[in-house]
This record gives sequence, structure tokens and C-alpha cells, in this order.
Amino acid sequence: MCAALTAAIIAPAKAGPTPETLVSAANATLSKVAIPELLDPNGQPVLAQPQAAPDQANPLATPSDDADQDAVEAAPMVKPGGDLSDMVAQLRSGEAGGRELECLATGIYFESKGEPLAGQLAVGKVIANRAKSGRFASTYCGVLFQRGQFSFVRGHSLPSVSHSNRQWQTAVALAKIVDRKLHESVVGNALFFHARRVSPGWGLKRVAAIGNHIFYR
Repeated sequence: MCAALTAAIIAPAKAGPTPETLVSAANATLSKVAIPELLDPNGQPVLAQPQAAPDQANPLATPSDDADQDAVEAAPMVKPGGDLSDMVAQLRSGEAGGRELECLATGIYFESKGEPLAGQLAVGKVIANRAKSGRFASTYCGVLFQRGQFSFVRGHSLPSVSHSNRQWQTAVALAKIVDRKLHESVVGNALFFHARRVSPGWGLKRVAAIGNHIFYR
């Protein structure tokens, strides 16, 4: 799976005294990700300014409450806390059902589609954690589109993925699981992760290692 932080990276490969080229560790053919403002020159995470307050009309709303409420209500009923693979099988679909869930699924797909389900869930959880933290953008899409975040984001659009792709359908299922809080992840409230093969030396608390990623808060 961290100057004012307007850009925080999900999967940096290396951090040090000077900016380095970063690699997203989804699989063996990962693309490089830039991390221009995640760390200060001493290699330490930098806190971002708090984001704007939630919608005053609904201060308890989650990032996808407004955009995807109909999709959530229409989704199959799945008992929280069940077996993760069973949940994925029930919720797997080519259609995310809303823009915010599509963004969350896209982040899971491009960052961790080659990971075990627990690893993909963890990546989705980090995106959700960031959206709720007050330190990053307040929506799933906002987290993805913050400048310098993900190599697969180009401008203001997301890359297209075939909806018949089995890995995409799995990512959609996991996005629904994360959004609806149907299954806990061992990463808890983690906000950062990097590839196992690098050692950025962050002054952060390590909370878990799953698949090819190490997670921190």
C-alpha cells in the first residue's frame, strides 16, 4: 500500500533527502509514480492543511452518501463481517453504480489488482481513510485526483477498464465492501503504504504488511 501536503502518494517506492522516482507496486509491470510533495527534504511526512468542512446539510455524510446512495440501496444484501471471498463473489459486478464508487474501484484496481483480496481491501481502506481524515481531499475521487497521486490518473479523467474484466469486477466488489464497511481490514486507520522492496525510512507507525505492500499511519 506520506511544503503543505496537497499531494500525498499511496504507493511510493522510495523516499530520501532528495525527490526520487516512485513506483506503484500493484504487480510486476507497475508504472512509476511521482511523489513531489509527500516528503520534506529530510524525508519526513508533511501534514496537509485541513480540508473544508462536510456538507452542512448533512455533516455526517460519507464521501459517497450523496452520489451513490441509490446504488448502495440497490446492492445485494450482504451480512457484515462474513467471509471476504464470499462477499466479493456476491458483490462482483462490472458496474460500480456511481461516480464515487467507480473512483474507489479504480484506485483498488490500478494499485493492487494483482494482490490477494486482503491486500486489495487494504488499499481501498487507505483511500477511504484519506477521504475521511481531513488531511486529504474529502471524496474518493478527490483523493485520486489530488496532484501527483497516481500514475494512472491523467488530467481530470480516469483510464477506461473493460467492465467484463474479472479483476475489475473484483475491484468493484471490494469498493462496495469498503464503502459500506462490510469487512474490517487489518490496516485500520492507515493513510500510507509503499512497496516491500523499498525502505523509505518514514517516521511513521507501521501497522501491517500484506502482499507487496507495507502500510503505515
